[in-house]
Amino acid sequence: MPTYRIEPPDVLTIDVVQQVAQSTYQLQVGDVLAITVTGAFPEEPIAGDYQIEAGGLVALGYGYGSVEIAGNTVRQAKLLIEQHLLEQLRDPQVSLSLRNVAQFQPISGEHMVGSDGTISLGQYGSVPLVGLTLDEARMAIADHLSLYFANPQVSLSVYAFNSKVYYIVTQGGGTGDGLVRLPFTGNETVMDALSQINGLSYVSSSRMWIARPQHDGQGSQILPIDWEGITQRAEVRSNYQILPGDRIFIAHNSLVAFDETIAKLTSPFERIFGFTLLGTGTVSRLSGKVLNNNKQVVLFRPN
Repeated sequence: MPTYRIEPPDVLTIDVVQQVAQSTYQLQVGDVLAITVTGAFPEEPIAGDYQIEAGGLVALGYGYGSVEIAGNTVRQAKLLIEQHLLEQLRDPQVSLSLRNVAQFQPISGEHMVGSDGTISLGQYGSVPLVGLTLDEARMAIADHLSLYFANPQVSLSVYAFNSKVYYIVTQGGGTGDGLVRLPFTGNETVMDALSQINGLSYVSSSRMWIARPQHDGQGSQILPIDWEGITQRAEVRSNYQILPGDRIFIAHNSLVAFDETIAKLTSPFERIFGFTLLGTGTVSRLSGKVLNNNKQVVLFRPN
């Protein structure tokens, strides 16, 4: 299986595990801080997430009170909390980091690759990803977000493989071929593919194959499929893995195709004979009515 490369209009799931602003960011109301203090009272530890409330205050607990830190950087807020706790604790050691920024737009979620090959991250701009592998795209997104966050950790997966497809062509026995376009997810086999169209119809035969285009665009590779072997004997030899661009061709049943051919040949004559018989019957009925109307009735009256 070749390495998957992103193309429009794939849909990617992006999860930014850590969105911590750089040290120059000034804290605001609504920001969430991760605060841990060693040396706090055992009955009232300081450890967890704390939100900056109205007035720019962060409440450390009933026994410690609140500290106004809005408008300061993370490092300045750490020093302010340490100075505040020195009034009650002997040697507090404060660890503080920014867990969530209220004013920043969320990044995590599904993002579609646009026709220009980029994904939009809202207020953080766009990142070109076309032609990249998932690892390369993850690093590209992390590098772009490092302009706004410190050490952003990004996880990336493909939510919908919209750019990679394969086709199932069903020969229609003379009534027109069917064509189904299915998205490629990376793990389909022949049996998986045919289950998407509910198997074979009465028009289809068990004769089928995969036409796989070559990467250089010259010709194709034909892979015969043993349908009975796959379904009846659980053989995996011809249950091939589907690749993007594959055409699964299902030939029609020869008897059904022959019957359809005969029907096409005889149908015009049947219509002609049908019209002839209908016309003859209509003329006969009309002629009968005219003759009956022309008959004269003579009455003989005795003297």
